[in-house]
Amino acid sequence: MNTRGNRLASSASGFAALTVAARAAFEAELPAAVLSSLARQGSGSAARSIFGGFVRLDRGTAPDGSDCRARPIAGAEHWPLTLLVVQTTAGRKPIGSTDGMERCRQTSPYYPAWVDTSEADLDAAEAALVARDLPALGRVVEHSCFKMHACMMATDPALLYWNPTTLAVVQAVWRAREEGLLGFVTIDAGPHVKVLCEPATASALQERLRAVPGVLGVIAAAPGPDAAAEPRKARA
Repeated sequence: MNTRGNRLASSASGFAALTVAARAAFEAELPAAVLSSLARQGSGSAARSIFGGFVRLDRGTAPDGSDCRARPIAGAEHWPLTLLVVQTTAGRKPIGSTDGMERCRQTSPYYPAWVDTSEADLDAAEAALVARDLPALGRVVEHSCFKMHACMMATDPALLYWNPTTLAVVQAVWRAREEGLLGFVTIDAGPHVKVLCEPATASALQERLRAVPGVLGVIAAAPGPDAAAEPRKARA
């Protein structure tokens, strides 16, 4: 996804697209689980992007990571959630996700705790998703998000992806929630904020977040279909 010259989830979408395109080019009959494992070699997030709807990425147990792959939990029609992507800056982030995570692994005292609690977080999130319980899903999403960023802030040297607008958006979402507009934040290894909400509140939240000083744009996204290759039409 590209907007205003800034790449959003480019590694996830790019490597998922490359994997699906390669299967089509070689006419290979590979199941989606195998495609997920292949896409993961380029980007962990790409393993999830092979599937549509709602998926879970299992870390696996094989030393080579070959069984670390995503699996579907529910189709897109299960729950028409909205994800608001709030862009807080433009341009490349100074430290890539892979380098940042490696720094965390090597130097952050919080890294083991974050990893050790991830399985329980995934179980809680999956249960909330199946039950279509937004408050329960939102709580675990926010908690997991802030554990990851606390881990990164505690690296040596410290790694802080946020900017002032990032924090302002988080606070705006919390204020809206106190007023009855349910939205829950998550932030990957970058400065942009994603807000999980239901379609009924998406427009009101989107309007509020666009008004936060420093916000460059707010994109509304929803669960989609599986990744697929479409034949290119010949030019006339």
